[in-house]
Amino acid sequence: MDRQRIGKSSHAPQGYPAQLLHAIGHLLPHRGLPLIESDGRMRWTDRLLAVMALVMAWQPAATLQDAFEGAWPVLTRMYGSRRRPGKTLAGYLKAIYRASPRMLGVIGPHLRQKVQQVARRSWRWRRWVVLAVDGSRVECPRTAANEKALHCAGRHKTGPQLSLTTIFHVGSGLPWDYRRGAGIESERNHLRDMCPGLPPRSLLLMDAGFTGFDLLRSLTEASHDFIVRVGANITLLRKLGYFTRQHEGIVHLWPEAHRHQPPLTLRCLTLKTPGRPVVLLTSLLSPQALSDAEVAGWYRYRWRIEVNFRSLKQTLGKRKMLSDSPGQAKLELDWAVTGLWLLGLAAAEQQRRRIRWSAARALRVVRRAMNWGPRRVPSGGLRKQLRQARMDSYVRHNPRKARDWPHKKNEPPATAPNIRRATRTEIRRAQAFYEQKLIT
Repeated sequence: MDRQRIGKSSHAPQGYPAQLLHAIGHLLPHRGLPLIESDGRMRWTDRLLAVMALVMAWQPAATLQDAFEGAWPVLTRMYGSRRRPGKTLAGYLKAIYRASPRMLGVIGPHLRQKVQQVARRSWRWRRWVVLAVDGSRVECPRTAANEKALHCAGRHKTGPQLSLTTIFHVGSGLPWDYRRGAGIESERNHLRDMCPGLPPRSLLLMDAGFTGFDLLRSLTEASHDFIVRVGANITLLRKLGYFTRQHEGIVHLWPEAHRHQPPLTLRCLTLKTPGRPVVLLTSLLSPQALSDAEVAGWYRYRWRIEVNFRSLKQTLGKRKMLSDSPGQAKLELDWAVTGLWLLGLAAAEQQRRRIRWSAARALRVVRRAMNWGPRRVPSGGLRKQLRQARMDSYVRHNPRKARDWPHKKNEPPATAPNIRRATRTEIRRAQAFYEQKLIT
């Protein structure tokens, strides 16, 4: 008689190192990151490099050497039956510098597919995929090479920086795509570069830095919608006559430098806030498609992208890169963003009902798994702890604003744009474009 098998499956990962490797390997692509190379002399294969880079990104370290020495034992415990990788930081940096462009080109599209799978019901709202986009800057060591290649783009006495523009999926709070470059690079150009990879029918939530005419036109031509804040550097026209169904709130963006192109017709609304009023533009002209209250509600969800930047800089400790050379600093930021991306996916995947993953709690779980050693794993293991890595559900009664922080940016908020009635000359020029549109 066959005996009934009692106990856990032999395929279930045992111990924290195996569970951590399973969580990482489950989210990384199975193809394109080989663990074994045809060249038997190669110690740093692509999969070992990718896992090592992620573990280093999660390590609390003041130098790259400290991060490497903390991550190497974790990697060897996860791959206990494999040939051990190289033991020197110099060899690892040489290998990761050569392989990162190829590996990130495979990992990025795969993680975007995972975001759509993990988001489930929150992937779309009505017919849109709601995304928030914003830019930030990350400090780098003040070396001559970094200053020459990355430039100093901030205020007075600012060191070399990297610019980072990130798109986040609002429903899940997970990254969708990003671009990074020298500190003086434009976040508009970064977003324009990411536009081909946007999901169909995206609704982008943007701040005042993304109000370029060319950028907004390219989004509408690609059948994407947007909600963007505008400031005093923007002039809007009323009563231009280019849009037949004129109603209150219809304005036109038509800068002097772009009068050879048709004007951009948008809907304008103002949010009353305790401070200065917030003026928003949206490509959704009809209030029936998206009401004023819904526009205001979605724009307020932009705070989630600030939470993600705080998670990258403060929780992961990536406010300043550790690399002395610009090429390594860029790759260090690449793997830091990928580490946050994969950390969020690992936590959100376990939260079935409502995705409210906490980067701080998920990172605490992962770091505990990396440093646990041979002790007995708590009940439920890594999956249960990631399922519990959720944001607090309490209602905040005090403002989130810090009382006094010496490095806090005191940039004035955007003021109201200049909205004026179109002149007769502008109306005639717009009418010529409208008649041409009817003919074609």
